[in-house]
Amino acid sequence: MASSGDPSGVVVPRNFRLLEELERGEKGIGDGSVSYGMDDADDIYMRSWTGTIIGPHNTVHEGRIYQLKLFCDKDYPDRPPTVKFHSRVNMTCVNPENGMVDQRKFGLLSNWRREYTMEAILTQLKKEMAASHNRKLVQPPEGTFF
Repeated sequence: MASSGDPSGVVVPRNFRLLEELERGEKGIGDGSVSYGMDDADDIYMRSWTGTIIGPHNTVHEGRIYQLKLFCDKDYPDRPPTVKFHSRVNMTCVNPENGMVDQRKFGLLSNWRREYTMEAILTQLKKEMAASHNRKLVQPPEGTFF
């Protein structure tokens, strides 16, 4: 099956793309420190997703498990999903009032391309946790939520 990044120019329909992402998310990603899946298996539009990030080593996030919500509206993957931390976190790209990832402050979302995925978002957020401007920020108590 051709992907949206295929040089032939074939555009994969939204639901096929989301089914590919679901299959990949269920298999586990890389070292297992990032995962995602659907909130409701009966949602035929595949809009609401849950993501998990295990905080990177040698940061204030180490050992913490962060839960996120991703919402893929009808225009995904042409437009990025909305991304919101459910677990409280202190990061420069996250609104401290509501946990929303600010698209203007998170490069992957502000420079969104159709071939980007939810996996890429979660992986990049984990890298952002380890970035020099976030790795030592004081964090809210573990187990608190927005």
